[in-house]
Amino acid sequence: MSLIRYEVRERVAEIGLDNPPVNALTEALLDDLLAALERAARDPEVRAVIVGSRVPGRFCVGLDLAAVHQGTHPTVRALLDRLYVRMTELQFQMGKPTIAAVGGTARGGGMTIAISCDLIVAASDATFGYPEIDAGVLPSIHFTHLPRIVGKHRAFELLFTGRAFDAHEAQSLGLVSRITEPGQALAGARALAQTLCGKSPEVVRLGRQAFMLANDNGYRQAVAAAADSFCSVAMSDSAREGIAAFVEKRKPRW
Repeated sequence: MSLIRYEVRERVAEIGLDNPPVNALTEALLDDLLAALERAARDPEVRAVIVGSRVPGRFCVGLDLAAVHQGTHPTVRALLDRLYVRMTELQFQMGKPTIAAVGGTARGGGMTIAISCDLIVAASDATFGYPEIDAGVLPSIHFTHLPRIVGKHRAFELLFTGRAFDAHEAQSLGLVSRITEPGQALAGARALAQTLCGKSPEVVRLGRQAFMLANDNGYRQAVAAAADSFCSVAMSDSAREGIAAFVEKRKPRW
């Protein structure tokens, strides 16, 4: 059974995460998501892509921490290869604009999925955050790109406090492109996608390729190192305790 809902509407591929209750990222979900992105990239009729959620009130809470807690270095690295390395490369080579439609909660790996897209449309009641530090692990991939978006000091504050922040703050930081009314993130993303679909697909493809190259600045090369960093910390005693505490819904004993 697929954990993704895929459909094409008016030249736009809509990819909906569908892993209730919180869209936790498992190997199966990531495999389905990557396959859907590849499908959209190959389809000549698709001119834009929307990544959203079919789970009410949730975009994605990030990696399944129970799987990380129980995993070995190779199994955790396999998860990170999907989320960090393969998704980054797929998005880089997509050839058409991608939009994240964020309604509800986006955390950790959910932030990775959203920020991998070219644009983020968020409902006004959406919330964001990087809570990995509270579970004893690191949001490693965000160390590379977040300072470029919001600045070094604001990035450090978000990444090392782990606090949640709302859509309006996310927009003021430059993380969110547009804000919609509550529950209207997908509708807003659809409207934006139709604007993009009205452009020359060849010009958009070539322009996006040039844009991605101009803004890469070694980012793709840094992704593999970020995966290594996450895995090294995830195998530590602190991470084991932090993730166990999260799974058991208690305070960690550092």
